[in-house]
Amino acid sequence: MEKVRAKKHLGQHFLTDESVAQRIADALTYEGYDKVLEVGPGMGVLTKYLLEKPTETFVVEIDTESVQYLEKHYTKLHNHIIAEDFLKYNIQKVFGEEEFAIIGNFPYNISTQIVFRALELREKVVEFAGMFQKEVAERICEKKGSKAYGILSVLCQAFYEVDYLFTVSEHVFSPPPKVKSGVMRMVRKKDFHLPCNEKLFYTVVKTAFNQRRKTMRNSLKSMLSDELKEQEIFNMRPEQLDYSEFIEITKNIEAYGVQTQ
Repeated sequence: MEKVRAKKHLGQHFLTDESVAQRIADALTYEGYDKVLEVGPGMGVLTKYLLEKPTETFVVEIDTESVQYLEKHYTKLHNHIIAEDFLKYNIQKVFGEEEFAIIGNFPYNISTQIVFRALELREKVVEFAGMFQKEVAERICEKKGSKAYGILSVLCQAFYEVDYLFTVSEHVFSPPPKVKSGVMRMVRKKDFHLPCNEKLFYTVVKTAFNQRRKTMRNSLKSMLSDELKEQEIFNMRPEQLDYSEFIEITKNIEAYGVQTQ
């Protein structure tokens, strides 16, 4: 088996530029954990550079053809290949209670889902880095006041320090995608536990941005008491607020809002 055939339904675009692969591998700091999980390694262009790092590398791959290729060409991955769907697999079966980092050249069709999965695993995921469609990477790192700023921006920035690192041309892939790519990194904050009900925080953020043209007063009206509705912050639209302001809103709803299930 010389090459893996790129499968459209899996969103596969194989990176062919070794220097870009090296830069992505270097995106992680490799501090505070001993294990790294690569999501969707394909033919291992990034994997080879991860294997040079001081951490122990695991890969999770749903494509059976890619799994066979990796088993044949990367003997260092013996017993480190997880032939599963990352979005559905219980990764604690491999890592237990250990903390780890996630990295990858993520399939564009599920990249946002991968980010949300990493956020669910934030108690264990110290760092997260990788390549996305450029606009998705920018959205994660965007600050308030922009049309691109949204749910993903607020949730990621609440728990992690985020940085957009560099842009990648569409011409370094086989087959080439129709868009440019962007590489970003998230480093978990030292205190990543929010001073509010985190489930309610998620609800507030998602409810607000699902009606982003409305003021916070109108989008959250079912949660707000008459007292809260008078506060100036609820005149704002969601893209005008950063994660810390969403935390304050959540705390206020907890304390003074309408009780919701």
